[in-house]
Amino acid sequence: MGAVHHLILTRGIEEARREASSACANQRLCVEAAFEVMGDEAGKIGIAHAGFAMAALPHKKTSETVWEREAGSVKLLVESGLDMNRQPIGIPYGSLARLILIYLQTQAVRTRSRKVELGASMNAWLSAMGLPVGGKTYQLVREQSRRLSRCRLTFFRRSGGAELVTNGAFVRDSILPLDSTHGQMPLWQERVTLDEGFYQSLIDHPLPLREKAIQAVSGRSMAIDIYVWLAYRLHVLPGPVEVSWPALKSQFGESYKELRFFRRDVLPSLDLALAAYPEAKVHIDERRGLTLYPSAPPVPERKLLAG
Repeated sequence: MGAVHHLILTRGIEEARREASSACANQRLCVEAAFEVMGDEAGKIGIAHAGFAMAALPHKKTSETVWEREAGSVKLLVESGLDMNRQPIGIPYGSLARLILIYLQTQAVRTRSRKVELGASMNAWLSAMGLPVGGKTYQLVREQSRRLSRCRLTFFRRSGGAELVTNGAFVRDSILPLDSTHGQMPLWQERVTLDEGFYQSLIDHPLPLREKAIQAVSGRSMAIDIYVWLAYRLHVLPGPVEVSWPALKSQFGESYKELRFFRRDVLPSLDLALAAYPEAKVHIDERRGLTLYPSAPPVPERKLLAG
């Protein structure tokens, strides 16, 4: 349990907010994230493919038509889809693409079905994902959904001297229409069917997450990735593991040329991810990197069994 959680427990949320009010904006976000997760009695579970803990989508818009990420034994290739004129649609990126994917994966695992119900309108879908409803959000969701619907992906996993390859896509059909309507933006269908290969791989390799934690870090793609990574690694560690800043940069800082700028920018997202994961035991050394310690998973095993 980190300092922000200890502060809330020993001195209360109002005192924690008062102290944060005189600090940076990120500290205020950390206090609210910690408070939301610590008070989460419902404990709803979200699901992500375990492969995304090691290889994720880009954080920012990229002109590349093939996105490549590799970490440990996992490698991910994401290829941009094409429009009717054979022009690249673009690679999905940022926090919104991640939230859409987590929502689709969570619903698919919960229902044990490739068919994911989206609801009768965009409002219903946005509300279910915990996103604000509004015109700007409509357009952002529409753009990321379009990219996710058209792209192709390949997961490579090395295991026991063999290479396992999964080809496919995220979804079988497009999620949204090409043109919006006035007022509400209705979906062209009330359900989406996940790609069969991606769905089966998800069922074989699900990673349980705390839904409230994902919502708490939802505004930052790097914080989402770090939270997912910690949820994947910490509970299976046999002992302390050191992770250097260069190693962290290779996994989370693909767009940074200099390590010092990455370290400066990743620390706020790291603090936010840890605030949303009270069980995490992580020591931050600003010179050397992180030390990860065996920790309880964000979703208790009894909760998984009950669910």
